[in-house]
Amino acid sequence: MPLELIIVAALLAAASGLPSLALPRRSAWGQRLSVFLLVLAAAAGLAGAFAGLSAGASEALVLPWPAVGDSLVGLDPLSAFFLVPVFLIGALGAIYGLGYWPAGKNPRTSRRLALFYGLLVAGMALLLIAREAFAFLLGWETMALSGFFLIGLEDQREESRSSSIVYLAATHVSTLTLFGLFLLWRSVTGSFALERAASMSMGAMNAIFLMALVGFGIKAGSIPLHFWLPGAHAAAPSQVSALLSGVVLKMGIYGLVRTLSLLPGIPAAWGGLVLSVGAASALFGVVFALAQHDIKKLLAYHSVENIGIILMGLGVALLGTSSGKPELVALGLAGCLLHVWNHSLFKSLLFFGAGSVVHATGTRAIDRLGGLGKAMPWTAALFLVGAVAICGLPPLNGFVSEFFVYLGLFDGLVSDGAGLAMAAFAAPVLAMVGALAVACFVKVTGVSFLGSARSPEAEKAAESPATMLGPMYILAALCAFIGLAPSLLAPVLDSAIACWKGPLAASATGAVANELPRIGTLVPLRQVGLAAAGLLVIAALTAFLFARGTRLRGGARAPRRPTWDCGYAKPTSRMQYTSSSFARGIVGMFAWLLRPKAEPERIQGYFPEEARLHGEVEEAVLDRALRPAFHGMESLSRWSHRFQQGLTQQYVMYILVALVLLLCTLLPFDRILAFAFGGLGVAP
Repeated sequence: MPLELIIVAALLAAASGLPSLALPRRSAWGQRLSVFLLVLAAAAGLAGAFAGLSAGASEALVLPWPAVGDSLVGLDPLSAFFLVPVFLIGALGAIYGLGYWPAGKNPRTSRRLALFYGLLVAGMALLLIAREAFAFLLGWETMALSGFFLIGLEDQREESRSSSIVYLAATHVSTLTLFGLFLLWRSVTGSFALERAASMSMGAMNAIFLMALVGFGIKAGSIPLHFWLPGAHAAAPSQVSALLSGVVLKMGIYGLVRTLSLLPGIPAAWGGLVLSVGAASALFGVVFALAQHDIKKLLAYHSVENIGIILMGLGVALLGTSSGKPELVALGLAGCLLHVWNHSLFKSLLFFGAGSVVHATGTRAIDRLGGLGKAMPWTAALFLVGAVAICGLPPLNGFVSEFFVYLGLFDGLVSDGAGLAMAAFAAPVLAMVGALAVACFVKVTGVSFLGSARSPEAEKAAESPATMLGPMYILAALCAFIGLAPSLLAPVLDSAIACWKGPLAASATGAVANELPRIGTLVPLRQVGLAAAGLLVIAALTAFLFARGTRLRGGARAPRRPTWDCGYAKPTSRMQYTSSSFARGIVGMFAWLLRPKAEPERIQGYFPEEARLHGEVEEAVLDRALRPAFHGMESLSRWSHRFQQGLTQQYVMYILVALVLLLCTLLPFDRILAFAFGGLGVAP
């Protein structure tokens, strides 16, 4: 029954865009019917996913596939776990779009948005329940192409066209890598079925692991394969950005976790490599986020950071698998999987908040915002909730999943084996990432919502409609719920982690039990929840006392005064910190990595004229490596055209030169001399 619900949900999601196509472009009813169908699909999908999580056992269904015989789809707790954010964020994003992207104001693009948005959700649902390579690739390619059309939705803008082309190139490199992976899987196992292999040579296992790390790593956005991500997240509509960051990236994580769960053993080197890639992604992502002036690009780089944290948890699990330590496996996978959920919640909340700001002001430039907390108090408060959660601070959900990863790293420190050296460098990196994330969100929250408006757009801002705020309330409530009651999620995590029993049993040496420990026995989740509740009470009491202290004895609110103005008679908004000036010290610390391009104007004289500071940081992989390489190839292509003159005698000469070079390569030198002198009638 749960699997049938998922199939029905996928079909409803795929068909959700049809009402918009059938009705006029500006019809609000077409958009509303599309949203209704997607919400109905989400209700069925969530019911099936939670039923699959609670059942614990795998459910399979064989469907006829004319091209390859039978295609198997199935549902187990691991698939069900990843299905939850697919349908939840998909439905909330569709509702959010009613206010953010109404059909009446966007008649040219609203129908395409509804069509490909539903196909994106359906494609992800299909690949998650696929148990055969062709079904998986069908879902994967549906997801990939739908994402391309959504990123390039505003195709009249150069940014959207460029970002969508880069995304398309990256996702097809990923798809081609997966073709190679599944062909190798077929040659080794004799089947395209995604079932656990009984045995496999180490060479084949290493090849499958590396292809999975590259193919799924491109989709996940891990370093250095993230180059498509910042531009795509910034160019897409905000509800699409939320779905891309909160859900689509996790399909790469799912593919990697699923592939590794099918292999008969896990070498220790794999865990070290995944942990290293995760640590580099987390640190790289947060450092580049600090240097951004575009609010959506800033959030995009934080997606790279959080994918790094997820990979760090997976790396801990792999090290535990290779060393036969079930407690490391449980802690690592608990951190990895719970952060998949948590990131989908708080990152979607942040992208919705950023979309609310863009909807009200028409700009993504942080330095043109300011003072929005007065005009948009609910957006400011909800964005703050997402900021606290993404920084991994209690009492919200980000703290719980990062706490699992920390515990796994600390457990690795006191364990024997390869985990010691890896955990010794990964734990401080994770702590540094958390501190830098706090600095980054102090910057973006303070500059955007506090102080006074820096531009006419910010001065005219107004609060977003209920259709946009409603999904944000739900996400904020879920962030608080997981942070306050993590013990309620322990059975769900145990069900999903149980899919890892096979690799642990195959890799373990000695007397190691097949049963993984329950996460509730390793972590005092109830005490964590109580501590979070206590912190929430203290924060609420502090806010109450602060609000009470701002009132005079008669009950009237104390008058507002400007902040200390350093002697200026009338301070202006230009005297506030900008995002560039706030982060300049930290950016300078990492200048060796960021290589910022700053254009400062020196202030001279007692009465200086108006000056400005502009700083820019290029994307490390795309702008510094890939674009120059393509430009070099283009120059080489233009240079090679001089050899194509259309003259027969030149082409004959090319053939002759090629033959001579071939003879020099294949024949020994003494035979070439004998041939040459013999042809002249002279002894060599």
